[in-house]
Amino acid sequence: MTATDLRLAGNIAGIAAGRWDAVVPGEQPFLRHAFLSALEESGSAVPETGWQPLHLLAETGDRLEGAVPLYAKSHSRGEYVFDHAFADALERAGGRYYPKLLAAVPFTPVPGPRLLAADEDPVLRQRLADGLLEICRRYALSSVHLNFCTGEEARLLERDGWLLRRGIQYHWRNRGYRSFEDFLATLRSGRRKTIRRERREATASGLEIRTLVAEEVTEAEMAAFHPLYLATVDRRWGGAYLTEAFFRLLARRMPESLVLITARERGRLVAAALNLRDREALYGRLWGSLESHRFLHFELCYYRAITFAIARGLARVEAGAQGEHKLLRGYEPVWTFSAHRFRDPGLEAAVARFLRREDRLLRRRFAELESLLPYRRALQEESGTRSSGRKDR
Repeated sequence: MTATDLRLAGNIAGIAAGRWDAVVPGEQPFLRHAFLSALEESGSAVPETGWQPLHLLAETGDRLEGAVPLYAKSHSRGEYVFDHAFADALERAGGRYYPKLLAAVPFTPVPGPRLLAADEDPVLRQRLADGLLEICRRYALSSVHLNFCTGEEARLLERDGWLLRRGIQYHWRNRGYRSFEDFLATLRSGRRKTIRRERREATASGLEIRTLVAEEVTEAEMAAFHPLYLATVDRRWGGAYLTEAFFRLLARRMPESLVLITARERGRLVAAALNLRDREALYGRLWGSLESHRFLHFELCYYRAITFAIARGLARVEAGAQGEHKLLRGYEPVWTFSAHRFRDPGLEAAVARFLRREDRLLRRRFAELESLLPYRRALQEESGTRSSGRKDR
C-alpha cells in the first residue's frame, strides 16, 4: 500500500480479537471478531467457497486505528445486493468481472458500518475508502463494493464519486409497548383479528415453543438447528454455505448474542428461528424447518421476535431483506445502502444510468409500501412523516 500504516491482513485469525473489536463501534455482533472468525474457521467464508479474506487494517505502531471486513469474491452469491447483471454486461463486452473486492459481512444483510475507525474519525474513514480503491487498482480487480453500509458512509463515498444503490428492508419499531397486546392495539381492527387467528393456529397442533437465550443456546441446540437450516435453504435456493461448525462456534464464542426460538413436537425439534441481539435490536437471521405447520414461520420469526423485543426493551427488530408479507405484521420499510466503484469507465457509466432508473422506481415503491402498513391512521401518518423527513438517508 502507498500509506505505510495500511496493510492487508488475510485471515482474521491473525488479528487479536481485542485489537479488532476495539475499532467496532457499539456492540455490532456481526462485526465482532467472534462472528467473522467463526465464518472463516468453520469453512463457511473461505477461498474454497468463493470468499478470500483480505481484511484491511490501518495501524499506528502497535495500535489498530481502523479496519474493513474485506473479501475478494469469485462470484456474487451470499451478498443480498445483486450485481449479476453488471457481471454479465462486462463479460459480454470481453471483460472480466471476477474477482471483485467486497467490504461486507458474509451471508448477512444487516446494515452497519463497513469503514471501522477508532472514534469514528472521518479522516481515517476516507483513508480506508481510498485504500480500497488502491487495492482494486493494484491487483487489477474489476470493482469494489461496500454492501449494507451506513447512511453516513454512503454520503461520504458519494461525495468522492462512488455510485450509491438503495435497497429496502423491513424493521419493526418499538414505540414503548408494554406487551404484544399493547402493540396490537395500534393496528387496524382487521389486522388485529388476523394476527390473533394466525397465532392461535400456529400453536393449535400442540407444538412446544420456547425462546432460548444466552447459555441456553448450547452447541447441541445449534447443531440440531443446522439440519433445519440445510433443509430450508436447499428447498428454496440450494447451495447452503454455513456449516455445522459455524453454528457450534457461535454458541461457544458469543452465546450472550444468541436468541433461538424453537418449536418441538414431542421433544423433536421441527422448526427454529435464529436471531442475534445487542442492546438496541434483535436481528432475525435464519429460519429452518423440517415440516410445514400453518403460520409457524410468522409466529417464530415475527410475533415471538416482537414479544422478545418488548420484554427486553429493545428499540427494533430487523427482519432482513425481502418479504412484503412482513408489512402486514407491523414491520415498516426502511432504506439500506451500498456503494460501488468500477475500474472500467464504460461499465461504471452504464451502472450509473441503471441505478438512476432503479432509484426512481424504488422511491415510488417505498411510498406504496408505506401505504400498506396496518397501523391506525395516526401512526400511519407518523410513519410517513418520519420517512419523508429523513432526507432519503
